[in-house]
Amino acid sequence: MREIVLDTETTGLDPLRGDRLVEIGCVEIFNRMPTGQSFHVYINPERDMPAEAFAVHGLSSEFLATKPLFHEIADEFLAFIGDAPLVIHNASFDIGFINAELDRIKRAAIPRERLVDTLLLARRKHPGVSNRLDDLCSRYAIDNSHRTKHGALLDAELLAEVYVDLVGARQSQLLLASDAQEIRVSAAGDAPRRQRLEPLAPRISEAEREAHRAFIATMGDKAIWNEYLPAPAAVAAAQA
Repeated sequence: MREIVLDTETTGLDPLRGDRLVEIGCVEIFNRMPTGQSFHVYINPERDMPAEAFAVHGLSSEFLATKPLFHEIADEFLAFIGDAPLVIHNASFDIGFINAELDRIKRAAIPRERLVDTLLLARRKHPGVSNRLDDLCSRYAIDNSHRTKHGALLDAELLAEVYVDLVGARQSQLLLASDAQEIRVSAAGDAPRRQRLEPLAPRISEAEREAHRAFIATMGDKAIWNEYLPAPAAVAAAQA
């Protein structure tokens, strides 16, 4: 299943009071694995940058003045996300800004049914503790040392890693990778297939085995069952 992990940066906290998007970062994952495909853009908000917001992400009015307006990148953004579920930390915040920008250019809003809110997932899995992105990175041993300021693409990349742990997919991936490696090695003949440390206990008695051998003997030398009978040496070794 294709999903898009998404993050934004803004000029403030409330799009209804004139705050605007200044950055969008998206990372594509397929079956909970990153594909290497991403979408990233800075946006000219057509307004000043409050000091409080600049302290969070470091994007100045001067830097953003040369960037495209939202309507200029909207088609590319919408084409990238397609109809995939959107994985967002505190999804109501980001989608509120995105839908406000879409409304300004008379485009349809993104329905909330498409959202996967990792903050809600984290609160269910880790109740009673802080579940900011930095906290989750620390909890799941994800290196975020290079995150000195907020950045939409970097945060989306970190969130993609957190999301895999939140939904328990990383352990499944490790098991699948281990099984795939075992199959490749066995097929190449470089190493034996995995064996049990202790063989399973036999489910039939030796008397039943002997009765079966006697029955097979009545079928003649060409009976197909003879191909599945252990050689006498192997039987003797097993009984030793």
